Formats: sequence, structure tokens, C-alpha cells
Amino acid sequence: MKYQGSCHCGKVKYEIEADIEQVIECNCSHCSRKGYLLSFIPRSNLKIASGEERLQTYTFNKHSIKHQFCPDCGCAPFAFAKDKQGIDTAAINARCLEGIDLTTLQRIPVDGRSY
Repeated sequence: MKYQGSCHCGKVKYEIEADIEQVIECNCSHCSRKGYLLSFIPRSNLKIASGEERLQTYTFNKHSIKHQFCPDCGCAPFAFAKDKQGIDTAAINARCLEGIDLTTLQRIPVDGRSY
């Protein structure tokens, strides 16, 4: 299924191809403060339509996930990382997708605080 997404101010817009039925809800200091509901997809399934040049990057802890955010509104719609096999991955913040009913998604708790 195709989804459209954006940051809050709309300067960063993107499209993903994914079947999102479940998301992870991590309790690490970053995810819990921002309320992320994340779905991981192949990086090639994320197409940035506008604002890519505007994106800023935030990393913390092991610096393995590159959280992308809009410097104008502060919204972080996705992040980049590599999975355990070294494949480029995008972590999509489901809260930034249009037309998705968050109440229908299975939430998988992840104990990121203990990593």
C-alpha cells in the first residue's frame, strides 16, 4: 500500500510503499519523549518528494540510527539505519502518515531503555 507523509509544516513530504499492520513502541528516552510509533521498511521503499535538502540529522547512544527532522517545525517523520544484515532501512514514524488509523495498528513494545 502507498502512503503519503510529511513533517508538521509540510516542507518535507514523502511517500512509502508498505503494509503497515504493526508498529514498535520503544521506551527509550528519545522514542518515549516523542511518542514514536515506528514501522521499519527497506530504504528503497521511501521516496522523498520534497524538502530532502532541508532535513537535519540527530543521533544518540550508539549513533546507529540517523533520525531525520525538519529544522522549521522540529517534526521527525523518519530515520535511517541498517538492519542486522547490513541492509539500508527506514524507520517510519506512523504518526506522520496521512490516512492511517493508528488505533488499528498492533503495538509491539520494545525495551530500548535497557539497550
